[in-house]
Amino acid sequence: MASIAVFDSSAVLAVLYGEPGSDLVVSRMRGALLSSVNLIEVHTKLLLNGMARDAARKKVEQIRCEVCPLIEPHVRLASEMIWKTRPLGLSLGDRACLALAIERDAIVFTTDRAWSSLSLGVEIQVIR
Repeated sequence: MASIAVFDSSAVLAVLYGEPGSDLVVSRMRGALLSSVNLIEVHTKLLLNGMARDAARKKVEQIRCEVCPLIEPHVRLASEMIWKTRPLGLSLGDRACLALAIERDAIVFTTDRAWSSLSLGVEIQVIR
């Protein structure tokens, strides 16, 4: 198993909401990575679910992952995987997460079962 973990926004939200599978994510949180695009998704979801701005900001600060900016190699990888991921309904954030994992040779954690059918050269762990 890859030593570095990259979290999809759904995995982080599972932790923040105490959902099933969150224990697996928490056990890999030390040294884990999160794309800045996924951090935007997490923060946005908290706000859309009715959390006050200051509370959402504090929740996001609790995420103990290294936030990685979207850089050119990620942009290229995320763009080029569109044909493999589009039939599964993956978003830009999903592709940014996968691109980071590919670039870092990491294992990806997500709640999205559709990802398990992908063949992108990266290990994908569906947490529930």
